[in-house]
Amino acid sequence: MIPLRDVIPSRTVPFVTILLIALNALAFFFELSLPQGALEPFLRTFGIVPGALVWPTIITSMFIHGGWLHFLGNMLYLWIFGDNVEDQLGHFRYLVFYLLCGTVAGLAHIYMNPTSMIPTLGASGAIAGVMGAYFVLFPHSRILTLVPLFLFYARIIEVPAIVFLGIWFVIQFLSGAASTGTQMGGVAVWAHVAGFLAGMAGAPIFRKRQTYWA
Repeated sequence: MIPLRDVIPSRTVPFVTILLIALNALAFFFELSLPQGALEPFLRTFGIVPGALVWPTIITSMFIHGGWLHFLGNMLYLWIFGDNVEDQLGHFRYLVFYLLCGTVAGLAHIYMNPTSMIPTLGASGAIAGVMGAYFVLFPHSRILTLVPLFLFYARIIEVPAIVFLGIWFVIQFLSGAASTGTQMGGVAVWAHVAGFLAGMAGAPIFRKRQTYWA
């Protein structure tokens, strides 16, 4: 399932979500500009390498990606779910919340793969936190979703947010359970699980006001 948009319009301009997307884009295009042979050292320097951990990389790893699909997929999810969560948390709280969820996600990956020397990168863990917050704050929302049915046929349908995000979480959890005991790098599913749970737990704490949605 490919999300296209949700049905709840933003009530404020999502400055922080736009800023995060811009920073991710700048970092990604910088990666693309690197000469041959320089990309791998860059990813090892700024990605999380659990077996040789440098603590600031827990933050820097949130802004680098492993390819076009990784980058565009993450930014799509951040744009769809981030604006409404930013509405509810407020701009500054949302930024702190985003970074905290990404940190929890990174720590979870380090815990599950303490000796791995494979660099882990991407905004997925932080965005999973945003999705967890959306799951709590907007359970009655709906997601306009592209559903491929056959090779050349797909339908666009509205899927309840709680169903869309619930399926996403279950897939991540089962993928993580299946990978337990193996060394993983790149996009880490346990980071997704931890980020999502952190978002669910943190949303009521960071929420700035009570708003009821039909």
